[in-house]
Amino acid sequence: MKKKITLIVFALVAICTLNVKAQWSVGADVVSSYVWRGSKAGAFSIQPTVKYTSGVFTIGAWGSGDLTTGAPDEADLFATLAFKSGLSLGLTDYHYNSTKFFGDAAHAIEANLGYTTGGLSLSGNYIFNEASGSLGADKYFEIGYQFPAVKLYAGAGDGWYTTDGSFQVCNLGVSSTKSIKFSESFSLPLTGSVIFNPNKEQIFYVVAVSF
Repeated sequence: MKKKITLIVFALVAICTLNVKAQWSVGADVVSSYVWRGSKAGAFSIQPTVKYTSGVFTIGAWGSGDLTTGAPDEADLFATLAFKSGLSLGLTDYHYNSTKFFGDAAHAIEANLGYTTGGLSLSGNYIFNEASGSLGADKYFEIGYQFPAVKLYAGAGDGWYTTDGSFQVCNLGVSSTKSIKFSESFSLPLTGSVIFNPNKEQIFYVVAVSF
């Protein structure tokens, strides 16, 4: 399965980079707490991103590292096809620091499907294998709406998203972003989020700065 997925990704790279202007981009977020799909996955962290975009195709790497200990928590690889219609298709490889990078149990492979129109966003995600804490066949679905000042979203999943593995609502959140201006030419986006997980009966307050 993993070899077939790798071949598909490289085939998409070859097709989508023909005669299309490509670009690299680098960014990072610093977060007060790493909360992912309603569950806490890390403490005060820095989360860098490197990606390469050519036409509708993007491939890249994302990571999260604990700033209090200096230890890496997560290293992910991803590939996405994003169309002008608002439809997106993707593949994500999750890897956590608790497992060695190479090995059958090191990587959880997830298919991603999304659709955006106006302020509305929909997404569905499916993990194929049992690895890196996933149970295999884990599913997660989310709906969100971006208003002028805030974004509201709700997500539900099973497998590693809930306490007993059953399908339940696990991620209810509201977030807002404001650009903090330091000078005429320099500003940074500051995002505040309140996230509630009804399945685990937990609430999180997260602040993030993007570079």
